Amino acid sequence: MKKKKRMMAIAASSILAMSLVTFSTNLHTSASTKAESKNYLIAFNQSLPKNYLSEVKSAGGEVIRAVPEIGALEVRSANPAFLSQFKSSGKISAANVERTYKLENGNPEGADGKPVDITPDKDGTYWSSQWDIRHLTNEGKSFAIESGGKGGTHKAVVGIIDSGIDANHPDLKANFIGGVNYVPEGGYSGKDIDKNNVTDTNGHGTHVAGSIAGNGLVKGVGPNLGIRAYRIFDASGSAPTAPIVAAIVQAADDGVDVINMSLGGFDNLKYTYEGTRYSDIADILLWKRAVQYAVKKNVTIVAAAGNDSVNYADKKSLTDYMNANYGDENLVFKGVTFEVPGGTPGVITVSSSNKWSTDKLAFYSNYGNSFIDVAAPGGDNGPVYDTSRDLGQRDFTYRALSTWPTYLPKYATMVDNKGYAYLHGTSMAAPKVAGIAGVIKAAHPEYKPAQVQALIEKTALDLGKKGHDELYGKGEANAYTALTGK
Repeated sequence: MKKKKRMMAIAASSILAMSLVTFSTNLHTSASTKAESKNYLIAFNQSLPKNYLSEVKSAGGEVIRAVPEIGALEVRSANPAFLSQFKSSGKISAANVERTYKLENGNPEGADGKPVDITPDKDGTYWSSQWDIRHLTNEGKSFAIESGGKGGTHKAVVGIIDSGIDANHPDLKANFIGGVNYVPEGGYSGKDIDKNNVTDTNGHGTHVAGSIAGNGLVKGVGPNLGIRAYRIFDASGSAPTAPIVAAIVQAADDGVDVINMSLGGFDNLKYTYEGTRYSDIADILLWKRAVQYAVKKNVTIVAAAGNDSVNYADKKSLTDYMNANYGDENLVFKGVTFEVPGGTPGVITVSSSNKWSTDKLAFYSNYGNSFIDVAAPGGDNGPVYDTSRDLGQRDFTYRALSTWPTYLPKYATMVDNKGYAYLHGTSMAAPKVAGIAGVIKAAHPEYKPAQVQALIEKTALDLGKKGHDELYGKGEANAYTALTGK
């Protein structure tokens, strides 16, 4: 019998082998542990009540985070009856046990434990190995039209909500313009937070950043775009919902032009755990509010579609998938499943195309009508592996090459064994679209998010079935065609 996984849902990132973002609920508690603390999300109808601190305390809880812009509270409590005992002077729209995302890293020794040696080009760069960026930019011709800035001035800024950024990476430091850290020292079990410490201790965010604005041995879609880091994943790759939605609000307040979220997961409207009914409606509501807040501030938001190989439009099979992969006799999903943030209105949702096919997505990519807006190159293991699924037939050069923290050499796959890595996933596809949105905003600062999305979709390359389809949406996004209109 197939062993069931304990995590609640999988989502949209790829580290090395093909890691996934998962989310757990804090529901899996030990029977021998008394009064184990849980985190809760509370969404009020409008603003937070003035006396919310005392009201939470009266019910046996502690406020961990307040996001007043979207009427949100994150609360920790060891009282198992906290939600039923919490009485507030403010009207509550929804409340539930908080989700926790988890980045599951692959083998920390190069690409799945196998070295990938690359010979630099004659100019010392790795441009010839960047099949994805070369394709998106028409061999770099789009850089001459719009690169995102000039002479050290950034004409547009992309906020990267992820694991942080290696701010001193030689390919990124000229474009890094700060950020905000949400991770306590030692991880989310701690309390002390250095808001300025956005150092990437995981690697994922640095790889994403290079695809957007790398400018050195590797290039991003907009090599002169500004990048701001919003660190929400700790070294283990964990992050609750609240800091993520708080980061969306903060990035919007900071005036970024684009937000990239190479993350995501599934929320379910009705499931039972050990006979008790639960719902993730507060999570869904706060994701929606945060996105709306940013869009109203003229921010274009891009998110990964996820790496589950599922048809998001088929709701029944999606719920069946949840039960087959993450449920057991104690945990049963019964309600409609939503992908967040990819399924949230106002987000450009990106599936993953590959190097070798114009009618097949990368084997892991989620898809679905009315879910996928566009595709972008996220890479895979090549056509031989796609046919055979033989792990010995993987070709890592079909993945996406980008920056990697210089202080995490064990994860690198380059000739100098540090600073660059091959990864694949919809996490690697989404930042390509965020980069395209960034150069569009640099060229047309007056454009609203809807106009940026419309241009990306209008100029996308029509792969797969003619017209809109469930795999590529409106097509594969392309920076050169977006900037030239052809």
